[in-house]
Amino acid sequence: MAKYLIAIVGDQAAYDAMSGKPSEGYPAWSPDELQTMFGFMESLNNDLAESGEFVDGQGLAEPRQAVFLTAGSDGKPIVSDGPYSETREVFAGYWVVECSNIDRAIDIAKRVYSCPIPAGSKPADLVVHPILDAPAGA
Repeated sequence: MAKYLIAIVGDQAAYDAMSGKPSEGYPAWSPDELQTMFGFMESLNNDLAESGEFVDGQGLAEPRQAVFLTAGSDGKPIVSDGPYSETREVFAGYWVVECSNIDRAIDIAKRVYSCPIPAGSKPADLVVHPILDAPAGA
């Protein structure tokens, strides 16, 4: 068994659409559409828990609430609230799953990809990334 991170890639415009503020390529979500999405995610989480594959999963706050750290000219971290433009991609949510192999993790990601969304919306991209085990003695 191995652990994998399955991450949803989003941007501020996607969060705005879920809050009822549409933009090009991001129609506003209705309350019913949001509830359908939440129900889908709950069902997925329950199925993964039942199969013993669920380790953790969370939705993340919108990008404008994130803090960004980068190295300053002296190598010390600079903390800021950006640079997040409207099109900058960020992780919008994630699952950590423990399953037999990457093919199974990809199957789980394909199920996430099938989450219902409003007509005219583009499904969010997903990343499936193996999680390394800590070296012995670490």
